[in-house]
Amino acid sequence: MDGILCINKPANMTSFDVCAQLRRKFHCKVGHTGTLDPMATGVMIITLGKSTKLVQYLTHAKKTYQAVCRLGVKTNTGDIWGEVIERSPVPEFSKEQIIEILDSLVGKSMQLPPMISAVKIDGKKLYEYARKNQVVEVPLRPIEVFTIRLDGIRENELVFTIEVSAGTYIRTICEDIGIRLNTVATLSGLQRLAVEDISINQTMELDEVLNDAKIMFIDPLFALKKYRQITVEDPTFIYHGKKVDLPYQDDRILFVFNNEPLAFYKKEDNLYRSERGLW
Repeated sequence: MDGILCINKPANMTSFDVCAQLRRKFHCKVGHTGTLDPMATGVMIITLGKSTKLVQYLTHAKKTYQAVCRLGVKTNTGDIWGEVIERSPVPEFSKEQIIEILDSLVGKSMQLPPMISAVKIDGKKLYEYARKNQVVEVPLRPIEVFTIRLDGIRENELVFTIEVSAGTYIRTICEDIGIRLNTVATLSGLQRLAVEDISINQTMELDEVLNDAKIMFIDPLFALKKYRQITVEDPTFIYHGKKVDLPYQDDRILFVFNNEPLAFYKKEDNLYRSERGLW
């Protein structure tokens, strides 16, 4: 079984659990392009079979989320399912103040990943250090918030939609909102709405796939549309791994043959060399 699936991940499951169930179902390699926390739901891009070769090219994609931020509560995990470590009064605020705070988050910045996360330091995930109460220096990571929109306010919760670069932690965004409001805050709900242009409207429920519903695959060329795609009629030079001189400035290009992705080439010393064959 080869192809790209878009699954609407249910709550109370890890991303690993989703892949494990699909692996048992299809008896093939299974990969995914970005971990979702167990309580989070929404778009999860799954690669099957030879399509797992595409994972590294799909991972660094913009992602869109709808998040719920609870004010006045701080936890050890950054989300409402962790242990409460601080409570703080929530000052009065207006809708205009919240919009101004959200707008201030747009742009590039450096973010400190949560200790309860899968970010690796010296080969170990941060949550492994946290479980053993080990202290480790965590470097800041560059992120970008492209857009953010307030969707609603309900008591001490803010609902917003945010589009971010890969690797951005929405839990940390919520904590930043709390700081700007002179209180504390934590994530209390998260749904991934899209990965690049693949939206939740294109997803299948995990149960549907496991129960033999007709599978709707995602066109790999659509999933890879952010890369320059060059169609070739004779792919011999690609199979031979030859370097090519092309008049482009792109760091990476995708060669296409018979409407299928064939190989990624990366620019080095003004030439493009084969980086990954996809056949």
